[in-house]
Amino acid sequence: MSDIASVSLDNPLEDIARELGDSFAEFGFAIVRDHGVPDDLIARAEEASRAFFALPEETKRAYKIAGIGGARGYTPFGQEQAKDAAIFDLKEFWHVGRDLAPDHALAEFMEPNVWPAEVPEFESVMRELYDSLEASGRRVLSAIAIHLGEDRHFFDSTIEDGNSVLRLLRYPPLPEDAPDGAIRAAPHGDINAITLLLGAEEAGLELLSRKGEWLPVSPPPGALAVNIGDMLERLTNGRLRSTTHRVVNPAGDAVRRARYSMPFFLHFRPDYLIDPLPSCVADGEKENAPEPILAHDFLMQRLREIKLV
Repeated sequence: MSDIASVSLDNPLEDIARELGDSFAEFGFAIVRDHGVPDDLIARAEEASRAFFALPEETKRAYKIAGIGGARGYTPFGQEQAKDAAIFDLKEFWHVGRDLAPDHALAEFMEPNVWPAEVPEFESVMRELYDSLEASGRRVLSAIAIHLGEDRHFFDSTIEDGNSVLRLLRYPPLPEDAPDGAIRAAPHGDINAITLLLGAEEAGLELLSRKGEWLPVSPPPGALAVNIGDMLERLTNGRLRSTTHRVVNPAGDAVRRARYSMPFFLHFRPDYLIDPLPSCVADGEKENAPEPILAHDFLMQRLREIKLV
């Protein structure tokens, strides 16, 4: 395969599973069209996101919650740092997570959401977007299951009440006093199972190929860029790649513009044991396959590495 696949989720999953899976195996990325998230919902969410980030710094910082690693609410500019990076990323963001009843068996793993009172429509539109992206992600995972030779519903139970997070991202205009070498998002891999990204149409997102070349990821307007995360790479014993990717700084007039995007990090249930699938472990590979680990333990390990906890 020479190019990142671009598939329509309107097609039968059996028809796109191989092309999608091959793209994830080679690049770790695919472009997904006709994903089911309505255009008007995306537009409303973008408007609400911009409205929040336009608030005064003091107002935004009132929604920063100490001691939870940025799991909910606001994370200010200059806070997150990619694994092994020496400099913080040039971004700020907001996290929306799953709501669980206090007596739910997994409630201890998920913080309650907070909502900015200054943007009245924020809560309703972000809840709607969260649910819509999760439904799209479930369909992508069904195609992946078919590609792996599993039942198409294999992943349904693994993500039921999972610790998935919708991130609203703002990369400000490049500050003149940014540290040398700082970029909008330093090279990193995602922690979760799969990521569905809205807002990658603007240039900047790049993946690192097997040949060590940085390749642009440029979906058409309204399409999703979908990539494999570390959890799914681990589950498939590396058969599907969690590819290193980055967001580079712009040039020209774009230097003076902010960049916005909305990634949805689809996670397994915190109590799901990530144990490499037998179908992905060939004879003689078992000794070198990753050790089983609970999804929550893996998440916390990685959050410590990126200095959020």
